[in-house]
Amino acid sequence: MKSDPDKNPAEQTSQSEGGVAAVDRAFAILGAFNIDHEYLSLAEIARRTGLYKSTILRLIASLEKAGFVRRSSDGNYSVGPEPLRLSQLYQASFRLRDVIHPLLESITEESGETSSFYVLENGSRVVLFRVEPKRAVRVSVLEGARFALHSGASGKILRAFLRHADPALAEVRERFWACSFGERDPDTTAVSVPVFAMGGELKGALTLSGPSDRLVKDRIEHAAAVLLRNAVIATSALGGNSAELRAALERLSL
Repeated sequence: MKSDPDKNPAEQTSQSEGGVAAVDRAFAILGAFNIDHEYLSLAEIARRTGLYKSTILRLIASLEKAGFVRRSSDGNYSVGPEPLRLSQLYQASFRLRDVIHPLLESITEESGETSSFYVLENGSRVVLFRVEPKRAVRVSVLEGARFALHSGASGKILRAFLRHADPALAEVRERFWACSFGERDPDTTAVSVPVFAMGGELKGALTLSGPSDRLVKDRIEHAAAVLLRNAVIATSALGGNSAELRAALERLSL
């Protein structure tokens, strides 16, 4: 395929890699938004995607009509309501909510901290479910938020129990829990454990997170025990073998 001199490199790459170029560009626009940048100007979207402003405006018109993007009164753009509907369908398709969400409520009530369930999705860790405590100072995590897999306690769990596990996480595989101190947020500590289904399939990472001045090191093992106890319940409910999780919990109780 010959290069089109009227298209910039990002647009040419989209076509050369196959697929419908317009769809690829629309996804690139949606991917420009994240939890720290909920509102973006046209210029910023262009900078992040490498697309021409004229291309972005044409695609955003369609995205806005479909409810994926909305324009605020100041002319900036943000994600629209349609992804929330799709997120709810995505959650329902897993049939996990009835199992996981009550456990998260129990973990948060017992610990007073934020509890979450992360899944692996396209090389990232995604918050599928979360429950926050009522206290004013807390770690706020949004359902659907996507984070890098290489950081955080949940990232360690997901990498440690993949079919091709990270060999650097052998200790995590052995003890069945992981912790992190300020890896994503400098003021946040997190603890995470795996949840399995039939055949040893890793379903996700049950995680507790809180301010580092509250979730101090001498409370880490207690948090791990709370999570492992609930991971045993979740794994059993999903048809998985919870024997190793039980053994890990017993080791913490010694």
